[in-house]
Amino acid sequence: MNIRIQIALVLLLTPLTTSAVQQDLDKMAPNAISEETQKLISARCVKYLSDLREERNFPGCSAALVLPDGSVLSFPIGLADVEAERPMSADDRLLSGSIGKTYVTAAAHKLMLAKKLSWDQCAIEFFEDEDWFLRVPNAKTMTLKHLLRHQSGIARHVFKPEFFRDCYAEPDRVWKPMELLSYIFDDEPLFEAGAAWAYADTNYIVLGMIIEKVTGQRFYDYVKDEFLKPLELRDTVASNTRRIPGLTQGYVVAFKEPGVPDRVLADGAFFYNPQFEWCGGGYASSASDLARWAHALYGGTALEGDYLTSMLDAVPARLGPNKRYGLGVIITPTSLGNAVGHDGIMTGFGATVSHYPDHGVSAALMLNTDDPRVMGVPLDRVTLQLAMFAVEELEN
Repeated sequence: MNIRIQIALVLLLTPLTTSAVQQDLDKMAPNAISEETQKLISARCVKYLSDLREERNFPGCSAALVLPDGSVLSFPIGLADVEAERPMSADDRLLSGSIGKTYVTAAAHKLMLAKKLSWDQCAIEFFEDEDWFLRVPNAKTMTLKHLLRHQSGIARHVFKPEFFRDCYAEPDRVWKPMELLSYIFDDEPLFEAGAAWAYADTNYIVLGMIIEKVTGQRFYDYVKDEFLKPLELRDTVASNTRRIPGLTQGYVVAFKEPGVPDRVLADGAFFYNPQFEWCGGGYASSASDLARWAHALYGGTALEGDYLTSMLDAVPARLGPNKRYGLGVIITPTSLGNAVGHDGIMTGFGATVSHYPDHGVSAALMLNTDDPRVMGVPLDRVTLQLAMFAVEELEN
């Protein structure tokens, strides 16, 4: 581990001390942000989120900021369980949906830096003895970069009408990756690999299989060993079971259809198995963990070596005005400069996380409802406002 990473981890994870080692680190680190400034930032963020909840009447949310010196500010608002009148707490876990793709790209970049993967490798190289892979659209031509950047031409298996019907019909089913891919077997590709862009969780199912083949480990174990443990992201766990410890109640709006309950949990169990998400998402987390993860990943300290150059190599994406998609990252122009991060939605939950490199600030927001209109503005506009409060107070 190089000295930059050691310094970043100490700043993120260790309380200030008066030791000689800490004093040496302080000389090389950003100036510590005063308690008074942190209180001013927190007060503005809490008021903003509380006013939004009063106006929009959503169940609850959990938000967090990481400041340039590594300080973490958490803002739990509203209720984790409306019926039980249980307040949201800072360490409550919520499903993060597609934000889990950020762990896939981190794992792939670690293997790339170790020269165990190359972005121009064709995916079929990892499935040469598996004839079923030829039934995947563009099987012979899509590369790892195509998969990471959603340019493979594969459609979304979760959009197949029968997919969620099958999930609901067998709530205890544990899905194998090939079973997920089977929903797009023999489809015509949406376009030639690399010719256009179309978001699909399916790309990341293929990537997860490749990562497991190369590492010889289960994907969740690899991520835990390489990222979650070193960064002490203790609130982040795999959503690979119907009973996820510490998960808040989630409220269904966008995913509502006949047979789908209003509340995702009954007696602590999800009404179907979220395990199907796997590398398309696959994690429950707290807002503070998400913000800390973004701060490390997009701040350049989550891995040793230059990985941001390839990760931020982006193409236009149909995700909103002027948004671009890199290798597992959404890049959005904002008043604070480009924001880099990802959004996520899962039955009963919504989330977004952004890092603002020009200011060294990261922001996360998690909701226990899947209603995309719940706040009246896109979720990443909310995190932008939180970051703006921080930047304004830091510049005063």
